[in-house]
Amino acid sequence: MSVQTEGTDTAGEPAVRKARIPGPPRGADRDSGSPSRRGVAAPYLLLLPALLATVVLLGWPLVKNGMLSFQNLNPRQLIQHLTEWNGVDNYKEVLTGPDFWKVVERSVFFTAVNVVLIMAFGTLIGLLLARLGKKMRLTLLVGLVLAWAMPYIAATTVYQWLFAQRFGVVNWVLDKLGWHSMADYNWLGSQFSTFSVIILLIVWQSVPFVAINLYAATTTIPRELYEAASLDGAGAWQSFTSVTLPFLRPFLYATTFLEVIWVFKAFPQVFAINEGGPDRLTETLPIYAYVEGVGNQHFGVGAAISFLTILALLIITSYYLRMVLKQEEDEL
Repeated sequence: MSVQTEGTDTAGEPAVRKARIPGPPRGADRDSGSPSRRGVAAPYLLLLPALLATVVLLGWPLVKNGMLSFQNLNPRQLIQHLTEWNGVDNYKEVLTGPDFWKVVERSVFFTAVNVVLIMAFGTLIGLLLARLGKKMRLTLLVGLVLAWAMPYIAATTVYQWLFAQRFGVVNWVLDKLGWHSMADYNWLGSQFSTFSVIILLIVWQSVPFVAINLYAATTTIPRELYEAASLDGAGAWQSFTSVTLPFLRPFLYATTFLEVIWVFKAFPQVFAINEGGPDRLTETLPIYAYVEGVGNQHFGVGAAISFLTILALLIITSYYLRMVLKQEEDEL
């Protein structure tokens, strides 16, 4: 920046002189201690504690589990403090066994059914919350939060009481309604009925998260868009497809992604209901890894199954993310 001042040269004619205002020295922004450099590094410094905690709490157990998956680790090795490396024998035993692929198929089907039901009911309840009055909305939100906040084992115990064979509330209600054959029905005696109870439990626990998330998303939609749609003659369904759904689509994608991960790795509900029974017919991959590793004390095999579980989850989520990115590209 410069300021021009008039003066007189030697010939008596006016001349223009430029007086420079001193500024910062050159290269000041390049200094490592400059405010601009510190501003760039500030976000990374704020993320550093979380990254360190992730590495310590998740990274090291993952590395340790990977090392165990290449070892022959049974009670004898534990007692004698032996380390016996057996290469990929644990993975060969798991992948060539008769049970692993059945459990994988069961886990994928179990996850798909749960996620579809969770997203369907959660979306409907979220849209309902947006249309209710303040008092009814507050009442429903309190109920959803209480269901969501209940600990997994406590909720599973309640469902065990509800579906108990002799003194369960569900059997008593069905008997009073006329289904007398259900008076002493054993809900945990078959694969289908056991999975029905587990799916009902997981859906009940997961719907509040989806509903509250979707309701929060509806509050970001401008009311003017609905007014413009109504002026154009759009009905309720047309307003939903042309206004509501485009705004909710990113939230639906993100919530579905989170639910796929949460349901696929669900352990306490499935194990606490019937420990993977009857006859190990309701074992999903997390239950299968626990039973083979801790239950049968084949810790190396259990570690290999858990690593394969992580790989299966990565494949499912990568396929889902690829599908989402492709749809977003098509919309653009």
